[in-house]
Amino acid sequence: MAVNLVNVEAVSKVYGTRALLDGVSLGVSEGDRIGVVGRNGDGKTTLIRMLAKLEEADTGRVTHSGGLRIGVLTQHDSLDPEATVRHEVIGDMADHEWAGSAKIRDVLTGLFGGLALPGFEHGLDTVIGPLSGGERRRIALAKLLIAEQDLIVLDEPTNHLDVEGISWLARHLRERRSALVCVTHDRWFLDQVCTRMWDVQKGTVYEYEGGYSDYVFARAERERIAATEETKRQNLVRKELAWLRRGAPARTSKPRFRVEAANELIQDVPPPRDTSELMKFATTRLGKTVFDLQDVSVQAGPKLLLKHLTWQLGPGDRIGLVGVNGAGKTSLLRAMADAARSDGEKQPAAGRVVVGKTVKLAYLSQEVAELNPALRVLEAVQQVRERVDLGKGREMTAGQLCETFGFSKEKQWTPVGDLSGGERRRLQLLRLLMDEPNVLFLDEPTNDLDIETLTQLEDVLDGWPGSMVVISHDRFFVERTTDRVYALLGDATMRMLPRGIDEYLERRQRMTEAAAPAAPAPAAAAPAGTKAVSAADARAAKKELQKIERQLDKVSEKETKLHAQIADNATDFEKVAKLDAELRELVGEREELEMRWLELAEDA
Repeated sequence: MAVNLVNVEAVSKVYGTRALLDGVSLGVSEGDRIGVVGRNGDGKTTLIRMLAKLEEADTGRVTHSGGLRIGVLTQHDSLDPEATVRHEVIGDMADHEWAGSAKIRDVLTGLFGGLALPGFEHGLDTVIGPLSGGERRRIALAKLLIAEQDLIVLDEPTNHLDVEGISWLARHLRERRSALVCVTHDRWFLDQVCTRMWDVQKGTVYEYEGGYSDYVFARAERERIAATEETKRQNLVRKELAWLRRGAPARTSKPRFRVEAANELIQDVPPPRDTSELMKFATTRLGKTVFDLQDVSVQAGPKLLLKHLTWQLGPGDRIGLVGVNGAGKTSLLRAMADAARSDGEKQPAAGRVVVGKTVKLAYLSQEVAELNPALRVLEAVQQVRERVDLGKGREMTAGQLCETFGFSKEKQWTPVGDLSGGERRRLQLLRLLMDEPNVLFLDEPTNDLDIETLTQLEDVLDGWPGSMVVISHDRFFVERTTDRVYALLGDATMRMLPRGIDEYLERRQRMTEAAAPAAPAPAAAAPAGTKAVSAADARAAKKELQKIERQLDKVSEKETKLHAQIADNATDFEKVAKLDAELRELVGEREELEMRWLELAEDA
């Protein structure tokens, strides 16, 4: 029987006139991996701080088992700014001691990319004081994970980690024997790591078995039975459940909810996006040309981030952009945005960006735009527009869109200066969408947003007709809102990934293994049989790659239509046989195109 580590008994906490937690009783046992979710400001951080005895409850009590070893990652670290990374993370251990520990090597490689800490000027001997908040946070996380703990409590551990770092952390926590309580908005991470969920809502904590997918189903079912939540929220949860059930089988490692009940719950929920309809509408709004990059090179100071990039963003394209930090994702979007804002006058270091005449760009950067703090939320939105056309006959007033983004009628009269960081991020997104753009650049749009707001944003984007590029470390959001994934792997090129983020992680792993320290070898001639590729051939290969990618999109659309026709004519065996033959031909065509794409990718 699992030993109880922490007991929370009838705990309440009040701030001002608001009860964040009201008579909450919970327990954490050995082997538990608990994910904590809920809206920003509903008390998630307060709950785990009281769990760790970093904050006192107003009433009730929290008890720890005798000799409990607990490690806590809070939003603000307590690292000594005068100390070095070595002192804080490894302490007084000799080099041969820590280098001989498989756990320490795994943590340093997973969080910093190597034992020598390649991102830090002086490696382990770098002084902490001048480092950024993200770097300090990774150091604090490394320090915690290297120690032996019975219980680990983490508050937003995936912040400042890239896709690779998040994937590593999920694997590391799954393999540890420590119990875990974790607050995060990263839904993929929750599904990979957690076996239980706590949902903090209006002073109460609801418990669910399983990871995020199980929680979505159980919550939707609970709300359907109790009928206590408003229709809009029910529909959003059911829509996300439909996405999870219809997604790739590998999207979650533990889909334990009952398939029959889930299918019954979502049988009348349409697919998240009608891709063909949105593409048609986007083409009428944008024409044929949106962004056409011709042999473009992008620089950040003296560093060449991208070279000889030939690529097109077409009408209705929904692109996810992933890559290592510093590879040029944000710089690429800025170069495209500069060309759009200057009517093509401002161009990158080399090459040319051609912008469609009808392009109306909205760019959400990582920095939160400053607004007059005295303005009310509704006034800040109405400054942009009173009503917005969301396409397909959907129209919303400024107040209605505010409510969709979590600003209740009362909250709409809050001064902007009183909003939290997450609320300001939401307001920034809201103002962008109110301006009715037809091209969206979203650079880390999920920063500071809670899960409920993310599902609302995804719902709005589902019916948004235009072209979109999303940079995000939130794997769930990228897979949910985009149709194709491109990667910047740090070698000054951009590649399409037919298999999405899984393929990106595989490529990065191979690159890391290939870059592992080895004995230096003298320069040698290219091996016999190696094909030398000229710059002209490489450019030609890139153009053909673009052509093949468009063909793959068309083949995919045809496959989708054929699957629908087969389902509609399931009782007509003759017609099904004919459609099945067409489908097999299409599958063969797609496989040939993918093979050709892979061959060209080597040349490009």
